[in-house]
Amino acid sequence: MPGLRAPFAAALALALALAWAAIPAAAQNSREAERRLEKVQSELKEVAAERRRIEGERGQATRQLREADEQVGRSSRNLRSIEQRIASEQATLAQLQQRRNDMQARLGTQRDELARLLRAAYQQGEDAPLKTFLAQDQVAQGGRLLTYHRYLQTDRVQRIAALTAELEQLDAIEREIASRHEQLESTRAQQRQQLAKLESDRKARAGLVSKLDQRYQDRSSRERELGRDAQGLQQVLKRLRDTAARAEAQRKAAAARAAREQANAGKPASVRRTPPPVAVASAPQVGGLGWPLSGALVAGYGGTLPDGRSSEGLLITAPAGAPVKAVADGQVVYAEWMTGYGLLLIVDHGNGYMSLYAHNDALLKDVGDTVKRGDPVATVGSSGGHGRPALYFELRRNGQPVNPGTWLRR
Repeated sequence: MPGLRAPFAAALALALALAWAAIPAAAQNSREAERRLEKVQSELKEVAAERRRIEGERGQATRQLREADEQVGRSSRNLRSIEQRIASEQATLAQLQQRRNDMQARLGTQRDELARLLRAAYQQGEDAPLKTFLAQDQVAQGGRLLTYHRYLQTDRVQRIAALTAELEQLDAIEREIASRHEQLESTRAQQRQQLAKLESDRKARAGLVSKLDQRYQDRSSRERELGRDAQGLQQVLKRLRDTAARAEAQRKAAAARAAREQANAGKPASVRRTPPPVAVASAPQVGGLGWPLSGALVAGYGGTLPDGRSSEGLLITAPAGAPVKAVADGQVVYAEWMTGYGLLLIVDHGNGYMSLYAHNDALLKDVGDTVKRGDPVATVGSSGGHGRPALYFELRRNGQPVNPGTWLRR
């Protein structure tokens, strides 16, 4: 047996030496992984802190954008109201002018008739009434003629006076309407200037929100990447520590076997099988009687929105300020700004159906208002940080989005 013990002793010494050599290498790799993990965790904290700071700035910018959208909405609604008042005043003024023309024509007729009466009296002479009275054979008839003649003159004079007074009133009303019209025109000009400034401010704030969103997404993506790196490094550290623990166990086992001088004919096999790798495999025009808006259909129901999300409704582009119409009779249950939707209006149509109109520039109806199909309820805009003027329309039943195609073709 002594001949067999010599080769075994040599093999045991070699295994012991390999085990001792594996420990420093594993320890060195473990320290390197720990340093990398500390660096990743430090950067992860900085990125997370910056992401939270950007999130706060984004929240404030979003609130400012909401305020800007609401101011634009109020200003647009006020401007629309002023323009309606101007149109009403113009219609009233046209009616008054027509009425004055009719009265002037009537006044001219009355004056002509009075002139004819006066000429007839002049032709008869100043003593015509006395002659008529002294004519005994025509006393009764002459008296009646004189009375009729006096009544006619008095009636003409009274009518002329009444028409003249009414014309003076009409002139005063026209002057008042003209003054109000001038004031409304001035107010409309100021309102348009204010609306232009608000639109400019809103675009600037929407741009800021967009930039903050991009920065937030960048930091969030970096935070996720660092999180994955940290998780990977933690797994590497675990494997390195497991390797070091196995090497230490092997060293202790080899030392014990050498001390006891026990034979070990077989070499321990520790084979790790690596799992096999896994194989990784132009807008149509819409509109019509039943539609809320005529324009270009950017995303249909179930399609993809410009930001990559799946569409649960319709996204239709149209010029800013275009009227948005109710698709059916109902009652307004929401008319306010909402994150992601901007100025949003919701109409309840009964039987669990509701229609949503988002990204408006102005809301023309208030909560509780009753609307009919085709009534303007809002105007197209880009509120909520939307990139271009468009309407996002949804139809929901019992709170769940449904395809509005069949509804809109009614």
